[in-house]
Amino acid sequence: MKHVVTRQIIHIDEDLCNGCGECVSPCAEGAIEIIDGVARVLREELCDGAGACLGVCPTGALAVETREAPPFTTSLAHDASASEPEASETQVCFFCGASDTEAALVLVRMAGKNQWCCVRCLPRLIHG
Repeated sequence: MKHVVTRQIIHIDEDLCNGCGECVSPCAEGAIEIIDGVARVLREELCDGAGACLGVCPTGALAVETREAPPFTTSLAHDASASEPEASETQVCFFCGASDTEAALVLVRMAGKNQWCCVRCLPRLIHG
C-alpha cells in the first residue's frame, strides 16, 4: 500500500484549463506537464503545494487543495528539475525592461494581468 498523508497539493480543473502551458515553467519541481492539451500533475510526490504556478494561469484552472496525497519528496523533485532543459523564453521586467539574466524577477498581478517585475523596480512599484 502506498504511503499517503494529508497535505496541500495543486488541483487542476481540466474544464477550465486551456493547455497554454504557462504553469509548467514556474513549477520548479517538474510536477506539471501538458498532456493531450491539458495541464496535469503527473507525479503528486513532486508537487510541493506552494502554488508558484497559480499566478500565471490565465483561466484560473489551478488551485491549492488540502487532501490525501503521497508525501512530497524533495530528492525526487530536485532530480526532476535537474533533468529539465533550461527554459528558452527570457522574461523581462515590465517597468525597466531588465531580463531575467540581468536581475531577479518576481511575478506580480496588476489590473487583472500577470507581469514580471525585477527586484530593483519592485520598491518603486510598491511605494510609487
